Amino acid sequence: MKYVKLGKTGLDVSRICLGCMSFGVADRWIHPWVLDEEKSRPIIKKALELGINFFDTANVYSDGTSEEMIGRILKEYANRDEIVIATKVYFSVHEGPNQKGLSRKAIMSEIDKSLKRLGTDYVDLYQIHRWDYDTPIEETMEALHDVVKAGKARYIGASSMYAWQFLKANHTAEKHGWTKFVSMQNHYNLIYREEEREMLPLCQEENIAVIPYSPLASGRLAREASEITHRSETDQVQRSKYDATAEADRVIIERVAELAKKHGVKRAQIALAWLLHKEPVTAPIIGATKLSYLEEAVGALSLSLVPEEIAYLEEPYVPHPVVGHR
Repeated sequence: MKYVKLGKTGLDVSRICLGCMSFGVADRWIHPWVLDEEKSRPIIKKALELGINFFDTANVYSDGTSEEMIGRILKEYANRDEIVIATKVYFSVHEGPNQKGLSRKAIMSEIDKSLKRLGTDYVDLYQIHRWDYDTPIEETMEALHDVVKAGKARYIGASSMYAWQFLKANHTAEKHGWTKFVSMQNHYNLIYREEEREMLPLCQEENIAVIPYSPLASGRLAREASEITHRSETDQVQRSKYDATAEADRVIIERVAELAKKHGVKRAQIALAWLLHKEPVTAPIIGATKLSYLEEAVGALSLSLVPEEIAYLEEPYVPHPVVGHR
């Protein structure tokens, strides 16, 4: 395993981050394909054995049961001082007023609930899951600063927003002497590259860690377009993200398959290797429902693509509608 600093911080993270949306109680959220604790345990254990020390979840994943599961499992197999736990706040876990967003009330309430579910005194990275259009950014940034100063989070990060919003948030924090965001968790892969227009150049200029989610486009970059899986049949979110551009994306997917055959590797490894070659990218967040997916992801770390191959993968791309910022 390779380790890198998380942006301009001194925090060491594995070059692969394990996304934990795949773990939880299936009937407690919108994804029926998530794994229960018995099936999640060997995957998290294997991730640790492979040297992965970076785990990303959210309060909303499977109604909080993702946090509960990974908290129990990591406590059993890992040294807390060596692992990096990231979670997120914004979406509502329960119905009712003040259950969603980035108000001071919501942040202060949700961090304590996340810590209780995770069974830890602090998270290493506390991220806002989306931009809150109904709460002043000053209120949000001061609340997050207070979470850090209370010792409940070591660093803060953001996810899925416009570059101007991210810059405004960090400028607000800098102006007041508050804690700034050190990372951006954005939607970025071979068939969705809109982040290259503004967000990635901003992160590179400011030395912000980029930890992209959906690096395999919900599995579309890892299999034939005609191949049906339980997730592809039931995941309405991935359909909303990719169905509209499926025909244009097909050429890229075919080129991934072509290069995978040439290198004698899995398609997922080509897609991940491409992402790992992108300079602002710190650690792609991979989801894994099988042990083999973990092994393939780690194997991508040693796969080199020459500039001509990277250009070949990128050439067919066409502009896509912005997805995930609201």
